[in-house]
Amino acid sequence: MTHTTTRRLVLDETAQDLLFRQAHTVDRFTDEPVPDDMVRAVHDLVRNGPTAFNQQPLRLVLLRSPQSRGRLARHLSRGNRDKTVRAPLTALLAVDNHFHRRLPEQFPQFPGAIDLFTGEQGVRERSAMFNGALQAAYFIIGIRAAGLAAGPMSGFDEDGVNGEFFPDGDLSTLLLVNIGRPAPDGARPRGPRLGYDEIRTTL
Repeated sequence: MTHTTTRRLVLDETAQDLLFRQAHTVDRFTDEPVPDDMVRAVHDLVRNGPTAFNQQPLRLVLLRSPQSRGRLARHLSRGNRDKTVRAPLTALLAVDNHFHRRLPEQFPQFPGAIDLFTGEQGVRERSAMFNGALQAAYFIIGIRAAGLAAGPMSGFDEDGVNGEFFPDGDLSTLLLVNIGRPAPDGARPRGPRLGYDEIRTTL
């Protein structure tokens, strides 16, 4: 089926389907492992996505062992526990609350960028969360580009997960993502989306 907007896009229709139209959030995966070189390839693809001042606060903690998955499971909502324990890989996406220390090398054309975030902690943490969320969205698209499926989750005890994995407070949990090859019946049904005319205002 040819979509009416496809001709307006440079990206070919197969890639559009892979990344967006046919991609679904997945709750059940096959047992096929997700090797580290594949996760590395995903990061290498999406790391150039734009952020403010080229901030790169996102950090990945890959939970592969049963022990690490068990530590996480006790902080998950009931509906997220079983699918997380069974997933081939769970990525804990966190943000570095001290990301600004790397800004001089990431944004050298503005030497004063670090000064914007050195003072008020709240400003720095909000910026880390916002730009980390952008990076997390790119990461999910990268997972799809690798032919994998993602199951992002927000149903967890944030304080519990942070205390379990980041007791020093340097990192803060942003999102959890189960990753793998989708099982035949593993995808959620497509939820309704708002149309262009429902979200657009022209001034």
